[in-house]
Order: sequence, then structure tokens, then C-alpha cells
Amino acid sequence: MKKIVVRRLFRNSTSNISIQVFRYVVAGSLAYMVDYGVLIIFTECFKLYYLTSSAVAFLLGSMTSYVLNVNWVFDRRTFKNRRLEILIFILIGIIGLVLNQYCLWFFTEDLNLHYLHSKIIATIVVFVLNFFARKYILFS
Repeated sequence: MKKIVVRRLFRNSTSNISIQVFRYVVAGSLAYMVDYGVLIIFTECFKLYYLTSSAVAFLLGSMTSYVLNVNWVFDRRTFKNRRLEILIFILIGIIGLVLNQYCLWFFTEDLNLHYLHSKIIATIVVFVLNFFARKYILFS
């Protein structure tokens, strides 16, 4: 029984939205670790401005997310043309990046939260937007 559950959750292709949400959370968590880790390293160790670090970190996290999404999370693809799929993924990512940067700036500068706390809030907002955009535009 355990093997069946593990296969369903982690190995087999699926169109089950609950399993896709679970996998998206796992993939998103891994991408977030890349994003958050690079943000901290670039800001604290290399002394880059937090919004510059955030942009680079977001892009690296997005690349991690793309690889996991197309290979593990979603079983269907809307576009057969891989270049078009990547282009749309990047466009969704750019919208996410703008929203991420705005939230990060707003919560840090206007509400005086620490930039790492602001990043957590920004990530939640962008995470929800990206799931639905990617699910219904790219992988439906």
C-alpha cells in the first residue's frame, strides 16, 4: 500500500489536481530554497542591494521551477513547441518577477519589514499566481 501511495505522489504521471498541487508545493519549495539561499548569499556575503540580489535569485529559482514543472509536476503540455512553451514560461516568470520585486520593495520600504520577511510574503503571492497561470496556460 505504501509503495502505491509513494508511486502516485512521486513517480507516476498524473492529471490529478491534488497530486499536482502537492508536487507543485514540493517543487516550489525546492525552487524557493534556491531563490531564498541565493538572495541571502548575494545580499549578505556579496553585499549586493537586496532588490538586485532578489532579481538574480528569483531567476535561478524560476529555472529550477521550470525543470521540475515540466519533468515532474504536470503530465500534460499545452504546446508541442518547446521554444514557445519556454517563452510563455518566461513571460509568466517576468510577471512573477515584477510582482515579487514590487511586494519585496513595498513590504520592506513602506511597512519596514526586514527584506527576508518581505520575501516570504512576496513568495506566497507569486507562488499562487504562478501555479494557476502555469497550470491553465502551459499545462492544461
